[in-house]
Amino acid sequence: MEMNGEERIAAGRDAVWQCLNDPDILRRCIPGCQSLEMRSPTELAAVVKVKIGPVSATFNGSVTLSNLSPPASYTISGEGKGGIAGFAKGGADVTLSEEGDETVLRYDVKAEVGGKLAQLGSRLIDSTARKLAQQFFADFNLIVSGAAEAAS
Repeated sequence: MEMNGEERIAAGRDAVWQCLNDPDILRRCIPGCQSLEMRSPTELAAVVKVKIGPVSATFNGSVTLSNLSPPASYTISGEGKGGIAGFAKGGADVTLSEEGDETVLRYDVKAEVGGKLAQLGSRLIDSTARKLAQQFFADFNLIVSGAAEAAS
């Protein structure tokens, strides 16, 4: 599965970068996230519960940040295991650029699923992934924009 897009956020690039690296903010934005903890400055552990069609699973996974170029870009990659439901793994290149008072966050995602999830069909998986990404970015945008507004 591949997915890309961009989100305009009403905040400066430094503020957006800080929020992208704040586990508390990310936990609040990731749909179904039950826990997210920093293991090191570039490694996180996550537990996420998600429902795709008839399959509901709790994924235990790890996330690694690489190619860090603060506050402009990084690569995020991860893998989660959902027991008999299967697994999900993938990564995203994320870039931040300033346009006036806003920051444009661009993402390019590549992911794959296996096990029971893979049997659901790529259209259902793609549409669910897009919906979850839209929810994440809508929540992230609200939190970051609100934090930037409160700071000024």
